[in-house]
Amino acid sequence: MKLGVMAALFTGMKFDEALDYCAQLGLDAIELPVGGYPGKPFFDPKKANNSKKLQEEICGKLAERDLTLSALAVHGNPVSPVKAEAKEHHAAFLTACQLAPKLGTDIVVTFSGCPGGSDRDKMPNWVTCAWPPEYGEILKYQWNDVLIPYWKEQSKMCAKLGIKVAWEAHPGFCVYNPDTLIRLSQACCANKRSPNLGANLDPSHFFWQGIDPVEAARVLGEAGLLFYCHAKDTEIDPHQARINGTLDARSYGDLKNRSWVFRTCGYGHGDDFWKPFVTMLRRYGYDGVLSIEHEDSYMSVTEGFEKAVEYLSSVIIEEPQGEAWWF
Repeated sequence: MKLGVMAALFTGMKFDEALDYCAQLGLDAIELPVGGYPGKPFFDPKKANNSKKLQEEICGKLAERDLTLSALAVHGNPVSPVKAEAKEHHAAFLTACQLAPKLGTDIVVTFSGCPGGSDRDKMPNWVTCAWPPEYGEILKYQWNDVLIPYWKEQSKMCAKLGIKVAWEAHPGFCVYNPDTLIRLSQACCANKRSPNLGANLDPSHFFWQGIDPVEAARVLGEAGLLFYCHAKDTEIDPHQARINGTLDARSYGDLKNRSWVFRTCGYGHGDDFWKPFVTMLRRYGYDGVLSIEHEDSYMSVTEGFEKAVEYLSSVIIEEPQGEAWWF
């Protein structure tokens, strides 16, 4: 396995400065944001997509520092009922898909998106319950009329480009747990034996839903959908969670009152989680990058990121597995 970073946390740095910092910390890889919610802080992806010179320049900068490009990040809502947003995020997604192989990666990370509750809605509608019955009707519309048709087309396009889409299962979007991810992938991928719509497994979003990320890795591994992995932690406040549960829409800055907050790796869960987690990833053939994502409200970017690097360096399994010499 390799250690990398989702580079949106370096927004404000120049590209060379961010790469130097990663090399200084001994990272193996970097995930570059190229649109959607993470923005495009380092270069214009449209220009890069149309310029072989710029592509060679980007690849050269990475190679000079012994960094590989693990993925392009373009998290967005391409099926939003807000037409301008959907158009912008879809265009960014297409650009990322075209650019990825030109920069040496076959992984594009994004969200599934979330439509409105009907074709008349003006805002996304994330359904979290089965009753009253109109919520079931919303889900039928979202999946049958919007999500499945959209992602069927994207799967065809990705097959032509030779890339994979790694959905980040995230509350607020229609893919938010292993079941929704697997169902959407199975409904949309023409090649069932080699699907190209799969998972960016981020344990932080599963913790607060009551999902065991180790078991999630097992299920996604069995489905052949472990494409990528983010490394981010979550701390649940047992006092607040016992009172208000974990479906919490308060500001991430409201640290005293929230039921949970994102933490840097090791500050929400320790070795009892992270070591079985990376072991389960390896069990199902994932020896790729653990891409650190820093969103810790208690720490500065520098401290949180560097602590994550230090902690995960002792957790990841770096060498190929050996022969079982003892039997």
